[in-house]
Amino acid sequence: MSRLAGLLTRSWYAPQATALSLALLPLSWVFGACATLRLAGYRRGLLHATRLPVPVIVVGNITVGGAGKTPLVAAIAVALRERGFRPGIVSRGYGRRSDDVRRVAAGDDARDTGDEPLILAETTGVPVWVGADRPAAAHALLADSPDVDVIVADDGLQHYALARDFEIAVVDGDRALGNSRLLPAGPLREPPSRLESVDAVVMLGGTRAPAGGTAFTMQQVPQSWRNVANSARAFDDALLRDPATVAIAGIAHPDRFFASLAAQGFVGRTQAFPDHHAYSRDDVAF
Repeated sequence: MSRLAGLLTRSWYAPQATALSLALLPLSWVFGACATLRLAGYRRGLLHATRLPVPVIVVGNITVGGAGKTPLVAAIAVALRERGFRPGIVSRGYGRRSDDVRRVAAGDDARDTGDEPLILAETTGVPVWVGADRPAAAHALLADSPDVDVIVADDGLQHYALARDFEIAVVDGDRALGNSRLLPAGPLREPPSRLESVDAVVMLGGTRAPAGGTAFTMQQVPQSWRNVANSARAFDDALLRDPATVAIAGIAHPDRFFASLAAQGFVGRTQAFPDHHAYSRDDVAF
């Protein structure tokens, strides 16, 4: 499966149209028709969207894979709290062992909560709930933390069952929208025109800003090194200059991480794994 995903990704972001992308176009037309009908159903009231008693801010994207949503959700939650609000976060919890609704607490097993919700819980200090049913997760959050007065939904742009008051679409500024085709011929979950209906488009780096929405930019800035096994252990900068050092990443766009390391003087080898990869000892046998 990871090999197929890699093949598709290379096809989606290739500078020229590929035979694979062209062959998948008929399927993308079917996907697009289904997505359009579903959105129309919610907008016309044929499908029910749950309205919460507090404002809902949705942060998502129209492409498959990471574009910087989770760091932006964390930044928004912290900024809201600094301004006197009491935010909470809801997320699906991608890759976890079940789809039930539950609260995420620091120290939980990422296999039960999803890795990104666990990071959000540990770094923001605000209530975080996960569930495949976003409205149910939001209701549970409000029942557990009745003082919460605004909810931030992580990766919820296409989850129309949860009504929203403000939509933010995050776009990878380096890869933009790829070939601008819908799945599976391209990386898009919704047509590029969807960006015209959101309240804000936030670009992560890069210079290729797509049309639509009010555009903002954000940058990811490296912070100090931290040993996750022993926080008291200082980082030796000489490791960056050692060709034997290996950098690994299990994220959607590992090249951005590796480029950040290179900018800090890293000269070692890189090893990319699939997004949300669950590492085993064999993976790091080198």
